[in-house]
Amino acid sequence: MLALTRKKDESIIINGNIEVTIMEVKGDHVKLGISAPKKVPIYRKEVFDQIQKENEEAMNSTTMDGLKDLL
Repeated sequence: MLALTRKKDESIIINGNIEVTIMEVKGDHVKLGISAPKKVPIYRKEVFDQIQKENEEAMNSTTMDGLKDLL
């Protein structure tokens, strides 16, 4: 993991087309602004993890249902 120090209104560039800017810092909260192409999905990690879990559960459920139908 790369750890960087940034101040309010400073940015980092990822892959030449994604800009992450520090918008605000209040105590232990940091507000980020992200500028990226529309085709790049951006999720909070906890939301991404939930999507992955639900996709995995759906795939497992569909596979089992499909096998039951074959029998």
